Amino acid sequence: MNTPAVVLLSGGLDSTTVLALAKDRGYVPYALSFRYGQRHAIELAAARRVAQAQGVARHVVADIDLRVFGGSALTSDVAVPKHDTVDALTDEIPSTYVPARNTIFLSFALAYAETVGARDIFIGVNALDYSGYPDCRPEYIAAFQTMANLATKAGVGGSSVTIHTPLIEMTKAEIVRTGLGLGVDYSLTSSCYDPDVEGKPCGHCDSCLLRRKGFAEAGEVDPLTYQAA
Repeated sequence: MNTPAVVLLSGGLDSTTVLALAKDRGYVPYALSFRYGQRHAIELAAARRVAQAQGVARHVVADIDLRVFGGSALTSDVAVPKHDTVDALTDEIPSTYVPARNTIFLSFALAYAETVGARDIFIGVNALDYSGYPDCRPEYIAAFQTMANLATKAGVGGSSVTIHTPLIEMTKAEIVRTGLGLGVDYSLTSSCYDPDVEGKPCGHCDSCLLRRKGFAEAGEVDPLTYQAA
């Protein structure tokens, strides 16, 4: 259908799957990534690999230094929490939560969408196998979409914006199966919050544990090589 859509692309498992889904649904993807002062900035190399492999129309990397605020283990010197198993994860909002991150990211996506004439924005939030982030919930996405259609030239002009969250009710295993079914190469991705200098994932942060759980439950082999325990 040749319809443009903005896809938020971190280079991780979820956003890579969402990009593949957007393409499968016939959208022409305009990928958007962020260099926001994250300690795992190596994910941007993964985002570039994924964007190239999936043939996006354009890939923009926006610079926002959220280190000026801190408040997160991802944007400060606070240690990233590590656990031995996924069972150790709780419902409490972890220190890896970056204050208002998805609101910031979606606002940039909204501006990008207006400039390329897109009425659709895809984001890989997930409300089942996730780390307790408040900006991954369906009610948050619905509220942002309402705001988006009140705050933009396109919205008030009758061209309403839709925020697509195709993974929001999927388990990590379902996400893995979906991506593999679409031919996603997960060896190109990076999910770890605290990789080593070579980009090898730690295997014990929340993101690594949830990723490994997803591949295990899907009965698939994660193509990434993790650091020694």
